[in-house]
Amino acid sequence: MAILKPFRAVRPLPELAQRVAALPYDVVDRYEARQIGEKNPLSFLHVDRAEMDLEPGIDIYGERVYRKARENLRAMREKGILIQDKTENYYIYELSRQGKTQAGVVGCASVEEYLNGTIKKHELTTEEKEKDRIRHVDACDANTGPIYLAARYPGELKKLIGSYRESHAPVYDFLAEDGIGHRVWVVKEAEERKKIEDLFGQIPAFYIADGHHRAASAVKVALMRRKQALAWKGTEEFQFFLSVVFPFDELTILPYHRLIKDRNGLTVSELIDRLKEHFIVEPVSIACFPQKKHDFYMYTDGCWYRLRAMPELFDQKDIVSQLDVSILQESILEPVLGIEDERRDNRIRFVGGGHSLEEMAQIADQTQGLVFALYATAIDDLMQIADEGKLMPPKSTWFEPKLRSGLFIHPLS
Repeated sequence: MAILKPFRAVRPLPELAQRVAALPYDVVDRYEARQIGEKNPLSFLHVDRAEMDLEPGIDIYGERVYRKARENLRAMREKGILIQDKTENYYIYELSRQGKTQAGVVGCASVEEYLNGTIKKHELTTEEKEKDRIRHVDACDANTGPIYLAARYPGELKKLIGSYRESHAPVYDFLAEDGIGHRVWVVKEAEERKKIEDLFGQIPAFYIADGHHRAASAVKVALMRRKQALAWKGTEEFQFFLSVVFPFDELTILPYHRLIKDRNGLTVSELIDRLKEHFIVEPVSIACFPQKKHDFYMYTDGCWYRLRAMPELFDQKDIVSQLDVSILQESILEPVLGIEDERRDNRIRFVGGGHSLEEMAQIADQTQGLVFALYATAIDDLMQIADEGKLMPPKSTWFEPKLRSGLFIHPLS
C-alpha cells in the first residue's frame, strides 16, 4: 500500500511566498529564467536554474551551476527567506484555475515503493535530463521541486481535506502572475496527521502525473547514498522524495500539440491525398480545438482542416495504440512526414496546454510547416497504461496548472 510520510518542510515566510514561488525548472528556458531572476531576486529559479546568476552562455550542466544552486539555497535559508518547520507535518496544497480547484496533500513518497512499482510510471526518461537533476539534488542535498502524483482517494480522505480547508486559515494565499491561485495549509495536529497517514495506507498505488525525471533522479540519489552509507535503515530522509498527491478525478490534462517545420517536400494537395488514406479530411472556415477523441485539426499554408481517424486506426487496438498521439505518429508523422523518432527529430516541436491556435499557426507560417492540434489524453487512459506496465509516447499529456517550486523543500539530511 502507498506510503506518504509527513516531513519538516523548508518553506518561505508567508509574506514572501508569492515572490519565492516559481514555475518548474523544465517549463522555463535559460533566457526566460534570467529575465525573471533579474526582476525578482527572491524567485526560487535562482536555485532551480542557478545558471541565471552566472555569465551568459555558461554550460548549464557545468559544476559551477550546481555549486551556485547550493549556495543560493543556503543563502535563502541564512537570510530567513526560507525557514524549516520544527515538527513533521503534512501540507494541503490547493490550486485554482479558471474556476476549477484541485487540492492534494504534500508529503514524502517512498523510494522503495518507486522501485517495487507501487509508484507507477507511464513515460520514459532521458539520461541527460536525469543526470542534471541527480547532480542538482545531490548538490543541494534536497528535493527542491515536488513530484506531481495522482491517486484514487478514499472518500474519507477527500472529506477530511475539504473540512480542514474550511475550518483553518491557509498560511499562503496568493494569485500568481499567470492567474493561478495557490493556497497552502499546514496540518500540524497529531490526530489529523495520523488520520491522513492511515488513509493514504488504504491507497494501493500512486501514479506519476508529471515529474518523471525528478522522481527518477531522487531515487538514483537515494541509491547512491545507500552505497555511500556504512549502514542504512530505510527511514533516512534520502529514502523519500517530495511529492504532492492529488485525487485523480480533480486533475486537468490539456493536450500536447505538434508543430512540424515542413511538409517533407509534399505540396498541400499531395499531403491531403496521403491523409485521405486513413482520415476523413474536411477544410474548415473556423478552426477550434478537437472536441472528441480521434479528431485532429491540421493547419498548413493558411488553411485549417479537420481530420477524423477512420475506425481501422483504433478499433480493437491496445490502449497505447488507441491514443491520439500514437495514431498521429504511426499514421501521419512517420509514414507521411518522415519523422521516425519524435524524441530526436529537430523538425518537430511540442506545444503544451494553453497556447492558442493562432499562435501555433503563426509559427508554422514562418517555415511553411504544419500544426496538429490534438484532443487531450484521458487520465483513465494514463492510469490504465501505468497499471499494465506500458509506456505512453513522448509528450502525451500536459497537466495544468503547474505546481510551484519553492513553497516546499525537502532536505535529505
